[in-house]
Amino acid sequence: MKISSLGQRLPRLVLIILIATLFSQCKSDKKNTVETKTVETNVQLPKGFSIKTVAQELGALRHMAISKNGDIYVNRSVLKDDKGIILLKDTDKDGTIDQKQQFADVPGTGILIKDGYLYTSSNSGIYRYQLNGEEEVIDMDHPEKLVEGLADKGRDNAKPFTMDNDSNIYVTIGSWNDACRDAEAGTGIKPCAILDSAGGIWKFRADKLNQSFSDGTRYATGIKNAVAIDWNFKTNSLFAAVHGRGGLHNFYPELYTAQQNDELPAETLYELKENDDAGWPYIYYDQFKKKKIVAPEYGGDGEKSGGEDAIDPIMAFPAHLGPNDVLFYTGKMFPEKYRNGAFIAFHNQSPELKKGFLVAFVPFKDGKPAGEWEIFVDNFEGTDPADHDAPVQHRPCGLAQGPDGALYVSDDLGGSIFKITY
Repeated sequence: MKISSLGQRLPRLVLIILIATLFSQCKSDKKNTVETKTVETNVQLPKGFSIKTVAQELGALRHMAISKNGDIYVNRSVLKDDKGIILLKDTDKDGTIDQKQQFADVPGTGILIKDGYLYTSSNSGIYRYQLNGEEEVIDMDHPEKLVEGLADKGRDNAKPFTMDNDSNIYVTIGSWNDACRDAEAGTGIKPCAILDSAGGIWKFRADKLNQSFSDGTRYATGIKNAVAIDWNFKTNSLFAAVHGRGGLHNFYPELYTAQQNDELPAETLYELKENDDAGWPYIYYDQFKKKKIVAPEYGGDGEKSGGEDAIDPIMAFPAHLGPNDVLFYTGKMFPEKYRNGAFIAFHNQSPELKKGFLVAFVPFKDGKPAGEWEIFVDNFEGTDPADHDAPVQHRPCGLAQGPDGALYVSDDLGGSIFKITY
């Protein structure tokens, strides 16, 4: 009797166990999904905006270019699977990348689609791949070399670039010496010989193969390292957000406090015309005094103003934020206030703000900044804002505008790509 009763109850018992197991697995999977998409959980955006992870674990992603059909090309600063560029496709248009293809055997930063070509950079040169009518690379194994021999000393050696409508390429050559300082003497090298081949932006032709460094012209100088660079077609001019120097207290404790070391100098945004000089290394910009200050390597004391021949920045940001890309928004998805304004990706943290890893926005009107800068994407690092000791999971690096007007952000730490829509 008991055996028979157990036999009748056994199928129901098995069913209950199976349901409980399945429910437990579903709860576990849901928890894991939340943990791997912490940006969506903790990021702060203006009202009406949302963010979605479209790809992840792709390596050290830098700048992006998006084709007219929505394909995403991303350059990497470090090879992954022995490749430097990854092509991402959403073939079923469900909002998530489902096809990946990798090519190029050198790491780099810059990448751009224009006039039937995909242009890319390594740390010492610029290349191009011919595209078909769908803006897909025709031959991934044989790029054409446009420029070679750009200075690469290992530090601040990325070669971001942009283009105008006259087949000119503008490429940053950053300085490997933070303040053009003589390591033995502890003073500034004057004149700074580095400026002959770095610390500025150079111009080359996009329609001429096999150029060397000597074929280019120095477009603007006195720019320590402008990883964030973009051509504004509304103003027909070049804009660059620049990494500032450091080490003020470290090298000159008698002149600068530790706090000043953390808060100076400003990261700066410039509109650049040909032959402009932004003043590095002889001066830096103090955002508190709102003026250009003579660098201590060149006789400055933290108070002495200088750089009368150097241009002023059009916007100043807190020190050490690390601007890594700038994009002028021309889409129609976002509200009108964002039209023709500049988004800037900062991939470091400001001791002054006690925050970082953010995307900022600078409103523009009639080609000039029309107000103070603001934080557009906050807490991009993906951690719980209440947990100050949590490790950073994401750093914004590259920006790109999709054909629908969405804003894409690449992540050089977690290897993710995020899509921001309104």
